[in-house]
Amino acid sequence: MAINESLYSDLPIPPGEYLEEVIDGLGITKNELAGRLGRPASKLSAIFKGKKAITPDTALQLERVVGVPAHIWTGLESEYRLALARGEKERELERLKAESYLITRFRYADLARLGFVKKKTRNTDKVLELSKFLGVASLENVRDLRRYDVAYRLGAGKKKVSPEALVAWLRIGELAAHQRQCTRFDRNKLKEALNVVRTMTSQSPENFQERLRQVLAESGVALVLCPYLSGTRAHGAIFWLNREKAVIMMTLRYNWADIFWFTLFHELGHILLHNRQGVIIEGVTGDSPQDRKRETEADRFAADTLIPPSSYQGFVRRRRFYQDDIITFASQIAIHPGIVVGRLQKYGLLDPSWHNKLRDRFEWKQ
Repeated sequence: MAINESLYSDLPIPPGEYLEEVIDGLGITKNELAGRLGRPASKLSAIFKGKKAITPDTALQLERVVGVPAHIWTGLESEYRLALARGEKERELERLKAESYLITRFRYADLARLGFVKKKTRNTDKVLELSKFLGVASLENVRDLRRYDVAYRLGAGKKKVSPEALVAWLRIGELAAHQRQCTRFDRNKLKEALNVVRTMTSQSPENFQERLRQVLAESGVALVLCPYLSGTRAHGAIFWLNREKAVIMMTLRYNWADIFWFTLFHELGHILLHNRQGVIIEGVTGDSPQDRKRETEADRFAADTLIPPSSYQGFVRRRRFYQDDIITFASQIAIHPGIVVGRLQKYGLLDPSWHNKLRDRFEWKQ
């Protein structure tokens, strides 16, 4: 039994080179050939250089003018285009292999487990999946995107923080925020919504989650609840998708409800106090004086909005932090008692082990 093997050259040779040899043997110049074909010399020049393909019509014309059968020209053209495609495919394969080292950095396994990319076996396929997820032609391009400058800046200055993991986490928020229907951002509406959001602290997630998203969306803020991604050390972020939509990302890295609410109001503080100042990631903030000042201001905003300062100071002065006292005070200011416990623990007025039964825990559900 005979076995046919297809042999081909790795070097793409345009059929125009063979055409030059043919007309040279016939003593025909390129300009004369253009005249005989009834075509502009400039268009014929593109065929000689391989930039323009020899179509079946052109092949039939060449057959009449130079005597070489049309199927020879179409065959040469086909082989040339195949050689170009093979070369491009090989170059693309080498590029994908070269970017394989970024698979783990961008937390491909975590993203696949969470359903953000498809599960693949080959590294080249994983690189392609990550490229589609991140919306880039090459993973190497990510570093040049302005939106992710903060991830590489923070990753360079913090131990155990992966800039690529931060990028992947922020991308989750971007994609989800694009799907959120929001009205145009309105600062006054957001301020008015604060009290409504504050009342939700006493409700269970099943009761407040969709309502919370809706209230914020009506102010132009897209709330994205997303899982914690290893290597980010982030539990919240704020950025602007465009001039009309602000985005708040929240995780349950710390599953205490009071921490969730403090972080949410902290992010709202950034939106109201530090309008459109780029991407701010909670948990891995920068060390510049500006970064520290901004975080201090957002902390104060969250603390004062959740528990009015005058009420809190009066409660602390009484120095009665028994369970019933905390429940009564929380009821008076219409807030969940766990938030009061968290505040007292944070400032050393309560031992971290005291009254934790008053603090709720939230559970992430995929």
